[in-house]
Amino acid sequence: MSISHYIKDIGRGKDGARALQREPATDLLGQVLDGTVTDLEIGGFCLAMRIKGETPQEMAGFLDATHARLQRVPDNGLTTVVLPSYNGARKLPVLTPLLALLLARRGAPVLVHGTATEDRRVTSEAVFAALGIAAARRVPPLGAGELAFVPTEVLLPGLKRLLDVRRAVGLRNPAHSLVKLMNPCQGRALIVGSYTHPEYAVSMAQTFALTGAHALLLRGTEGEPVADARRTPQMEAFRDWQRHLLQPAQEGPLASLPDLPREVDAASTSAYIRSVLDGERPVPAPIALQVEHILREVQRQPTTQTTETTAVPAVSPP
Repeated sequence: MSISHYIKDIGRGKDGARALQREPATDLLGQVLDGTVTDLEIGGFCLAMRIKGETPQEMAGFLDATHARLQRVPDNGLTTVVLPSYNGARKLPVLTPLLALLLARRGAPVLVHGTATEDRRVTSEAVFAALGIAAARRVPPLGAGELAFVPTEVLLPGLKRLLDVRRAVGLRNPAHSLVKLMNPCQGRALIVGSYTHPEYAVSMAQTFALTGAHALLLRGTEGEPVADARRTPQMEAFRDWQRHLLQPAQEGPLASLPDLPREVDAASTSAYIRSVLDGERPVPAPIALQVEHILREVQRQPTTQTTETTAVPAVSPP
């Protein structure tokens, strides 16, 4: 097997590269995930895609390949909230675990999945460990009010290997967007997607629309799927192939700053989270709003949602 003919199409430079259709994209990434191609080909694929950029059709194909190979959370008859946690903390504490625990406390099944993609950032996995919540060694069933952190390699080892290419070449690749779009559940799921730059907001929205995902999209804290505790971001939902504005972005100067820990290490962050859960500190207003939007969206339950991606009509504007 080889992906060299695909690299020839996507690797002709910014102006000469040709985008792949969905089926060839599925075949390409399937070979990469299965480990049947050489490291040199994988490096060529990653660099070519970094220069060209991914189209929604390509991302849909990459999702098809990934969904066909994932170890999935069993169907629980409920809507599981999925929080992809891959960016970690650099300047602000990573509060994805707080969001997850608040949702579970309100009765939602919550799956957090992720892995460290940069060595110098504090991860959700480290914060969960400091809270006494160990990473799962297998994909667990999740009931109402239950939470699990599942490392990427447990869901799909080939996907973890592709993410790790960044450590060798120093650049992101399609896997870094893919993990924020995929559905690791056999049953219904609400995927909470986050972006760091406006161009990723456009591409993620297009892919959610194309694949008929049930999702909430926001500009999270340093790319994490949790609202910035200092300022409420815009939040949008994707449901039944329609786009819905849930929350406009907060404008104007900040009236007050939340009492966040000064350090972003796992110990300080976990201590802060415990104090919020114990009622000693208030839940930051943007995160409290996000919790309510997620819970309302979970209750809406789209009329059609599949765990496999299929071509659908274009999204309507908000």
